[in-house]
Amino acid sequence: MVAESDRSPGLVSGVGRNRVPNRDRLYEIDALRIAAAVSVAIYHYVFSGYAGGAIRIGFPAGSELARFGYLGVDMFFLISGFVVLLSAWNRRPGAFLVSRIVRLYPAFWVAVTITALVSVTLSMGRYPVTLVQYLANLTMFNSLPDIPNIDVVYWTLWAEIRFYALVFVLAWIGITRSRVVGMLWGWLALTFLLQSGVLPAPAHSVADLVVQSQFSHYFIAGMALCLVYRFGLSAQLAAIVLISFGNAVYRGIEFAGKVGTRYRTEIESSVVVAVIVAIFIVLFLVSLRVTRRLGRPWFAVAGALTYPLYLIHAHVGFIVFDRLGGIVQRYVLLVGMVALMCLAAYVIHILVERPLAPLLKRLLTLAVRPDLRAAGWRRG
Repeated sequence: MVAESDRSPGLVSGVGRNRVPNRDRLYEIDALRIAAAVSVAIYHYVFSGYAGGAIRIGFPAGSELARFGYLGVDMFFLISGFVVLLSAWNRRPGAFLVSRIVRLYPAFWVAVTITALVSVTLSMGRYPVTLVQYLANLTMFNSLPDIPNIDVVYWTLWAEIRFYALVFVLAWIGITRSRVVGMLWGWLALTFLLQSGVLPAPAHSVADLVVQSQFSHYFIAGMALCLVYRFGLSAQLAAIVLISFGNAVYRGIEFAGKVGTRYRTEIESSVVVAVIVAIFIVLFLVSLRVTRRLGRPWFAVAGALTYPLYLIHAHVGFIVFDRLGGIVQRYVLLVGMVALMCLAAYVIHILVERPLAPLLKRLLTLAVRPDLRAAGWRRG
């Protein structure tokens, strides 16, 4: 996933409510992100792959716990609300747009290409990929014309892009504390309006493209916690977080029922609630800067693997499991697959993200800033 900024912003101590932001990295969030990514991978390999028929070997000793790994996505969305708003603060809308494109696309293009090639050559027709589907997936906007994702995990990127669009509009207007608070109350109101089911189906579908009522509470709570991080806790921000938390529990229990129905099993709602509570508590402690002393610089190395690991692990992993499942002992294969996917993520980060991101950023910056483009031509 992509719940991070170019350099996860932090704060230095200040006086009163006008603290001065700097660009310190939130190392503890790097640790949370990689933990969430690994939990999603384990969920796919140990539980949903076998339960859904994508993998022919099961892991009975681990599936009872691994079935809750999908909640790593919930943590991603909460972190995204927090960090993306923090990244956008005091940025021009063009600079914010460039930062999101640079962060999203280089690793994604490579992951889509690898997944498509492996699917076409090794999946024995289980995961067919057409040229049109491949090209549409490269844009990340394939959901608009209802073209299927090449990999099951890509659906979250469409949710992230729609959230980024809202933050872009906010950056265009001008991000201030009061404007963000007003937006969050409005977003909560629209969320409950859509959940009430009073809108006709066509209007509901169109409105939910923006509102994202299934997961909006995480983005809203993350943004509110960002304000807590910047300005301190207030009654209004506490109310937004608590309402969002309540809706997260409500929708989380509902979603758990759907997951259980899909895989013909039971997803215990008490465990789901406990995980959601833990996610909110941890991010609340981050917003209060209680966790700052727990961060370590090496967490950034693990955090850098999160996005490429998330992008590359699912269908490629399913195919490898099918190919080697009858040859390699299942738990040896599981550990080896997680290690292999982490290695692949590291290679993508080192060989793709690091060299291409600065180049893409420079080109896009010149495209959105005419004054810099003119200066570049003069230097040339």
